[in-house]
Amino acid sequence: MADKIRIGVLGASGYTGADLVRLALGHPNAEITVLTANSHAGKPMAAVFPHLGHVDLPGLVRVEDADWSKVDAVFCGLPHGTTQEITSKILAEYPEIRVFDMSADFRLRNMDTYAEWYGHEHRAPALQGEAVYGLTEHYREPLRNARLVACPGCYPTATLLALLPIVDSGEIDPAEIIIDAKSGVSGAGRGLKENTLFSEAGEGLSPYGVAKHRHAPEIEQEISVAAGRDVIVNFTPHLVPMSRGELVTCYVKLDGATADDLRATLADRYAGEPFVRVAAKGVVPATQQVRGSNYCVIGVFADRMPGRAIVVSTIDNLVKGSSGQAIQNMNVRYGLDETAGLGQMPLFP
Repeated sequence: MADKIRIGVLGASGYTGADLVRLALGHPNAEITVLTANSHAGKPMAAVFPHLGHVDLPGLVRVEDADWSKVDAVFCGLPHGTTQEITSKILAEYPEIRVFDMSADFRLRNMDTYAEWYGHEHRAPALQGEAVYGLTEHYREPLRNARLVACPGCYPTATLLALLPIVDSGEIDPAEIIIDAKSGVSGAGRGLKENTLFSEAGEGLSPYGVAKHRHAPEIEQEISVAAGRDVIVNFTPHLVPMSRGELVTCYVKLDGATADDLRATLADRYAGEPFVRVAAKGVVPATQQVRGSNYCVIGVFADRMPGRAIVVSTIDNLVKGSSGQAIQNMNVRYGLDETAGLGQMPLFP
């Protein structure tokens, strides 16, 4: 491999693809060599995202025309259901390539669960078996040798970072978890959708995917592993009229512990982690504390209801919730400094 990791981005015309490019441009060990966008093939990246016009980038090409021999690591920012066949083809021809998939195509380990929630049979079951779930702080060791990484969704990232340590410790009842989640409209992608139009989403707050959001089984999969038994959670996401940012409020039932105990467990688990910060008692996480960065901030509060606690987690949905975590996983996979290319402080105000 060359001194720099040669990066290809599938779906570079979407928000996650654009943020991947933005972050990769500041990575000391990365070089962008291929950018695909079938709907914008033949255009320069600056024609699709003018904010990236300050640097020279490869032109956008169709997936079929991409030269994967010039790539070491592929980042997939394509819509759900489209990555499986493309990834299979790339890895069959270039098995030395490493794939970091930001879609949901390889996140769910159970094929029946995938078919139930995504409406079709999995098209690459052999690859699914080798995919490593890319929640970096909890899967660091298997990531070191992964060929295919299934990067988590934004809601699962914020939720699981907050809950996995205290489920694993037995301090909360995993059968009594309520998750109230809110995200900026970029989480819905760049495609035209009625509910993300300014007149529909502006100056308002609305739930969506109530009792049927596809991130629910992903959250349940990982919490079930930590709990050692099957778990179902109450998960409701909401659309907030801001471009980026995510905040998750989890209501939990204590099992012989206190809110202070939960905070101590989280602080101990994430001590030394470069991107997860457990807030001091009384400090309330807010999206402005992480905007544009790869950080996650978690806060714990005693509920007024006896025997319960409130755990709040915030991330930038496009960075720690997608592109930033994908780069963090690449850094782990290639033995680089885990923070390489991810040193941006949150943007405030």
